[in-house]
Amino acid sequence: MTEHPQGWALWVAGARPKTLPAAVVPVFVGTAAVADEEFVIWRFVAAMIVALALQIATNYANDYSDGIRGTDANRVGPLRLVGSGLASPTAVKRAIVLSFAVAGLAGLLLALAVSPWLLLVGVASMAAGWFYTGGSNPYGYLGLGEVFVFVFFGVVATVGSAFVQIESIDGLASVLSIPVGLFATALLVVN
Repeated sequence: MTEHPQGWALWVAGARPKTLPAAVVPVFVGTAAVADEEFVIWRFVAAMIVALALQIATNYANDYSDGIRGTDANRVGPLRLVGSGLASPTAVKRAIVLSFAVAGLAGLLLALAVSPWLLLVGVASMAAGWFYTGGSNPYGYLGLGEVFVFVFFGVVATVGSAFVQIESIDGLASVLSIPVGLFATALLVVN
């Protein structure tokens, strides 16, 4: 019989820490691409918080949606909170809301300092995280998961991390977003 984590360890495991490089890498790459022009530490930290919180919220949302659909009932692989019965759907939904709220607050700070357009990017990112396996017609079940991961964890996160530093779209960050997106997509396929 496998012993499962409890308490905070359960929630950390449910956040799927092995997927977090998909959030961290684009922030580092986008920031590094423009570091010779500008580097504002608090913007870097806020972008990292946004990226990590969005990744964690998306992981919890996937866990919740697949769990209530029964998709994860006999799953092999990383721990699933709802599918395994270790956490209630309501508790996981609270974790989703909390994670999206953390991302939203950090994103709001960036939007106030840099550009209100970041609010639209944030809302689109949250929607992409939820509707991956959530809602009535999840795009993840339509074979579009890899496309959205490439776009949001590659292009949007990398170019966005550069944008919050220099307040414009950067060519190098745009080019570098392609391999970053491919890396994130590979993580999705493996996971």
